[in-house]
Amino acid sequence: MPSYFSRLNPVPTFPSYTGPYKVGTVDVEIPVAELESPSPAPDDSISTVQYRVFYPCEPDAKGKTATWLPAPQRGYVSAYTRFLGAGSLLAELISYFPRLLHYISIPVLKNAPLLPPTTSTNRWPLMIFSHGLGGSRNAYSYLVGSIASHGVIVIAPEHRDGSTPISYIREVPSTNSSEEKSLPNKAKRTVNYHRLSHTPTPEVEAGRNAQLKIRLWELGLIHDSILKIDIGKHITNLNSSSVSLAMFKDQMNVHEPGKITFAGHSFGAATVTQFVKSTFYSPDNSNVPEGHETLFTPSSRSPIVQQITPNTPVILLDVWCLPLRAATTRWLWDKPFPCYTENGPGGKALLAVESQAFYKWHVHLKATKRVLSPNPASDEYNYQRGDGTEWAKPNFYYASTSAHLSQSDFGVLFPWITRKFLAIEEPERIMKLNIRAVLQLLRSQDIEVSQTSAEDMELDPETGVDTKDDTLIFGTKGEIRGWNWLSTDVHEVEDDEPEATTKIENQEHMKEPTDAVIGNELMKQKEGTTERL
Repeated sequence: MPSYFSRLNPVPTFPSYTGPYKVGTVDVEIPVAELESPSPAPDDSISTVQYRVFYPCEPDAKGKTATWLPAPQRGYVSAYTRFLGAGSLLAELISYFPRLLHYISIPVLKNAPLLPPTTSTNRWPLMIFSHGLGGSRNAYSYLVGSIASHGVIVIAPEHRDGSTPISYIREVPSTNSSEEKSLPNKAKRTVNYHRLSHTPTPEVEAGRNAQLKIRLWELGLIHDSILKIDIGKHITNLNSSSVSLAMFKDQMNVHEPGKITFAGHSFGAATVTQFVKSTFYSPDNSNVPEGHETLFTPSSRSPIVQQITPNTPVILLDVWCLPLRAATTRWLWDKPFPCYTENGPGGKALLAVESQAFYKWHVHLKATKRVLSPNPASDEYNYQRGDGTEWAKPNFYYASTSAHLSQSDFGVLFPWITRKFLAIEEPERIMKLNIRAVLQLLRSQDIEVSQTSAEDMELDPETGVDTKDDTLIFGTKGEIRGWNWLSTDVHEVEDDEPEATTKIENQEHMKEPTDAVIGNELMKQKEGTTERL
C-alpha cells in the first residue's frame, strides 16, 4: 500500500516575505583564530563559527536562490532522518523525496548587493537569532527573512553544540599565500546531534550547561566578527561560494549600545536569555555563590558588555526554561532581565510568544512568567519600582492553534502535515502575527523598520493603510483573532494539572514534555496509528 507521502508530489514552497525589501543572503564561516573571544573557548575542537546573513538587497538584484537544505545535501537528509527517528512522518517525507527536497529554495538571492541603508542613522539595525533543537542557520529562514525584508540585517548562527541534526566544520587553511587564494570547502569534521533527556537531572543539567557554554561563546565570537566586518577589517570567509563581506562595512548599527536585538526560539530563546543576562551581570561574577558556575565571562572592557544595556531588545519565542533552571546557575535565574534595572524601560523591551502547546503546559508557563518578571526568584506579582512608579509589563502572548514548530520553517513548508497531525490552523497567518509583534517590539525601542502592511494587519483592503505603529498587535483585549495577551501573574494559571499545584521553585517537580515537544513536536507512527509523542 502506498504511504501517505507517496501520494504527494509538489515541491514545498515558501510564501513571499512580508516586507517591502527584496532579501539577499551570504553564508559565512570564519576561523575562530581570526576572532577575539570575550570568554574562554569551551571546546578547542570547534575551529570555526558559522552563520547565514539575511539582509535588504538592491531591488533590481538578480541571481540564484539559496537551497533550504545546505550542501552536502545527502548528509543533511541522512542527519534529519536520524534526528526525526524511524517511523516519523517527517522522516518518511525526507527519505521518500530526497531529490524533491533538493529543489526547495529560500526566497533570497545569494550574494546580492546590499541595499544602502534607508534609516536616519544611515545604518541598518541588526538582529541575532538563535535556533532551537533540531534547527540550523536555515531552519527559520521565513521568519528572519521576513524581518530582513522590513529593513533589518539578521544573523542566523548554526550552533556547534550538538543541537542541530548535523553541522560541518570546514578545514581552516594554513597561512601560506597559495592556500589563501583557494579556500577549501571540504569539511574537517562534523558535529552530530547530541541527544539528551528532557527530564531534569544533575547529568542533564550539566549537559545543557555544556551546550550553553558553546552557544554563548559562539555568540560572543559572532558579535566580534560583526564589529570587525563593520570597520572593514579583512576576515576569511571559508565559504568560497560567498562574496566579499566588505559590502557590510559601515552599514550596520552595531556600535551604539543597546541597539542589537537578541532573539531565539525554544533552546535558542534560552540561549539569548543566558547570553544577555550573563553579559549584563558579568561584573558580579566574583559574587557567584560557591558551588555555582558561570556560562560566559566577558571582561568589563569587552565590547559586548558595552552593547548589552537595559534597553537591549530581547525576543523569546517559546522559551524553554529547563536549561535556565539548573541548580548550578540558579544565581542567574534569580536575576531579572536588564530592562528591569535602574533607568530601564521594564518589560517594554521584552517580547515573548508562546505556542498553544507551551501555553497549555501549565507548570512551564508559570516558570516562563517568572523569567519575564522583575523578580524571577519569587511568585510575587509586583512591578513597583523603588520610586513608586511601575515597570512596563512585558509583551507576552500566545497564538491559538499553534504548535512549537510554528515559528520555524516546518509550519509554512509542510502545512498539510501540521494541519492534519498537529491541529495547526493557518500556519502562515500565525507566522505573520509573530513577525508583526517582532517589528512592533523593535519600533518600541526606537529601532527603525519599515511599515507593516494593511494586508498583514488584516485590515479592509479599501480603507486600511500601512503603518509604522502597529498598536493592535500589542493590544490586551483580544483585538486580533487568535492572538491572546498573557499576564505574568503566576496565580492566573489554571491549576488543572496535579503538578501545577507544586511550587515551581522545586526543580524536580517541573514536569517536562517528551523529546518530541521540544524537538519540533515530531510525530511517530506506531502499529498503524499516529500518535503525538
